[in-house]
Amino acid sequence: MTHPPNGSAAPPGAPGAPGAPGQAPARSAPTMPAVPPQAATPTAAPTTAPAAEPPSPPRRTAWAEGTDRLRAAATTEPGRLRIIGAVLALLVVAFGAVTTWQMSDRSAAADDVLHRSQPLSADAAAIYRSLADANTAASSGFLAGGQEPASVRQRYERDIRTASEKLATAASSAGPDSSSAAAVAELNKLLPQYTGLIERARAGNRQGLPLGGAYLRYANDKMQEQMLPAAEKLYQAENDRLGSDYGDAKPYPWAAIGLGVVAIAGLVWAQRRNYRRTNRVFNHGLLAATAASGVVLLWLVAGHSIARADLTDSYDHGVKSLNVLQDARINSLKARGNENLTLVSRGAETVKVGEDVKDKFDVAFKAQMKALGDTDSGLLGDAAGLADDSKGEQPVTKAVASVKEWKKRHQEARVADDGGDYQQALDRVIGSKKDVPTGECFDNVDTALEQALTHEQAEFKQAASDGRGAMTGLPVGAAVLAVLAAAGAVLGIGRRLSEYR
Repeated sequence: MTHPPNGSAAPPGAPGAPGAPGQAPARSAPTMPAVPPQAATPTAAPTTAPAAEPPSPPRRTAWAEGTDRLRAAATTEPGRLRIIGAVLALLVVAFGAVTTWQMSDRSAAADDVLHRSQPLSADAAAIYRSLADANTAASSGFLAGGQEPASVRQRYERDIRTASEKLATAASSAGPDSSSAAAVAELNKLLPQYTGLIERARAGNRQGLPLGGAYLRYANDKMQEQMLPAAEKLYQAENDRLGSDYGDAKPYPWAAIGLGVVAIAGLVWAQRRNYRRTNRVFNHGLLAATAASGVVLLWLVAGHSIARADLTDSYDHGVKSLNVLQDARINSLKARGNENLTLVSRGAETVKVGEDVKDKFDVAFKAQMKALGDTDSGLLGDAAGLADDSKGEQPVTKAVASVKEWKKRHQEARVADDGGDYQQALDRVIGSKKDVPTGECFDNVDTALEQALTHEQAEFKQAASDGRGAMTGLPVGAAVLAVLAAAGAVLGIGRRLSEYR
């Protein structure tokens, strides 16, 4: 059997040859597609740009986030209840805080009226009155001759001492840059100068020298033209301070009243809302808050109204009367001093009135007596009209009668002096009681006005104390009740919130 040579194909039908019977056709090896030379060369993968990140949303403010949370909370009943509770508590606390603040200010102003500004105003008037009275006493002592009466000397020294003490008090209470401080400084400078002139006048008078009268007139000019105007400026400044304190104490606390009305309205609305949603008539917490707020509002309105009425009464029937009586007393003192100086100068100083030349001091005396007036006119007429009871009116009536008698006796003294009888004129001015002097009338006027001043001062203190007392405890009471009301509102709302847990 011959084999095909190596590498030759087997004949058909031979074993192992394709298509031989009983043999499966042989599978040909798979052929790989030809790879082009350039395809076999590795190449880099194509690069693509990274996708841009979306921009981050802008940061939200705490206010915006809080608003969103509040809006979300308001869509539920518990959230709405929390908001209502917070608003009610805030309203009640604000009402109490404003009430405490405003009433503290008004109470402090009323206390200043009673214990600071009015007493200082009275001290300023006392300074003016003491200076005028010292000037009057000095002229009276000069007229008495070389040896002035001891009572007159003591009166002069007492007036100077009183003026010095009151000036020290005024200096301690006046602001450093105020008009009161300037007036006090001026008076402290002028007072030693005045007393020095008076001592020179006394020395000259004891020696019988006419120079003594010149010194006395010079001292009187310093008093009338410099010291009394400075004292009047101090008096006016203290009166202005008193008026300012009244202005701070009397206005109604409208801000507190308005907040109180709003707070109570809010509490009533919350209870009505609660009733409509739950059909429950009372919420104990809200009811307690409403009652506490109502007490504060009622206390505020009633207490301040009473205080305002009492303070108004203390001004109309106290301060006004005191001012008029002080002016009347000062005018009587100045009139007395001018009456004395008419006899001291004896026509040495004159003024022209119309076509006539008259004694300067007599003209001033008549002007001051006219200012005093009577029951129907002048300062005494005003004082009689302001007196609201018989105890205040009776001294003024006595003063009016004494002024009328004073004018009559003064005219008699002037007739004697103009007729050349100087001694009789002197007796009719500073003589003893048997001489029926004008000095007796002056003393009666001064005593009556002092009684009226004492009565009106007591009336002022009583009314001002009542006004101050009507506000006692209100600032602290309002704060305490407001805290209780706020707690009641929170507890009342909390009671409703507990039903949702």
